[in-house]
Amino acid sequence: MNLLDQISAAPMALRDMAALAFLFVAWLGIGWFTERPPAGRPSVSVLMTRYRREWMRHFVERDPRIFDGNILASLREGTAFFASACMIATGGLLALIGNGERLRSVASGLELTPTAGTGWELRLLVPMFFVVNAFLKFVWAHRLFGYCAVMMAAVPNRADHPETMDRAMQAADLNITAARSFNAGLRSVYFALGALGWLTGAWTLMLGTAIVLWVTWRREFASTSRQVILRSLPAPMLSAGLSGPVGQRSSAPPPPRP
Repeated sequence: MNLLDQISAAPMALRDMAALAFLFVAWLGIGWFTERPPAGRPSVSVLMTRYRREWMRHFVERDPRIFDGNILASLREGTAFFASACMIATGGLLALIGNGERLRSVASGLELTPTAGTGWELRLLVPMFFVVNAFLKFVWAHRLFGYCAVMMAAVPNRADHPETMDRAMQAADLNITAARSFNAGLRSVYFALGALGWLTGAWTLMLGTAIVLWVTWRREFASTSRQVILRSLPAPMLSAGLSGPVGQRSSAPPPPRP
């Protein structure tokens, strides 16, 4: 009996499928809404793009630039940490999936009895999907931060050099793209935790998804940190690649979508 037959034969198949649909719609929906929010209510991720460009504008005039290198190194360390954690989590989930009998014995002790059609192995595949997706996002963010470091090193030391601001804005675009990938990885980690609720049933999966969705929305649109960020935003023109020490217009295109 293949996986599709198992799902079709399960007594609670419709409820489980509805819960899974809610999970993936919530994951995709909050990701889209975070990166493309209404103009009147930008998310924290969108607001931080202005500060990343402001960082690169000040980076041009800073001497020495060791401070900026240390900040970028800390960002890369964070992505490396989460990527390593996702690798460990993936290995643990694979071990659980490959040792179904022991998992069933532990579940019976906890009085958890999933239906035969949607067994423990199937229920662990969903959180493993989110963990693997998070790993790929973190690895790509780590690499993009590396590209950003190289681009920052290519910025001329003279603020009045004709290529200085263009190179700085290129570095800002790479930094923004890396941050988007990092944020997408964090969202996948959140929803992986919510997906673990399926181990106790479809209703728990729906509840876990709703909690993760609310927490993710609140941190992006209604958190204290957002209020702090909004206190003194850089000028909007900085996010369009305008103005430099000598007043030139940057040729950098708008940051790419994730």
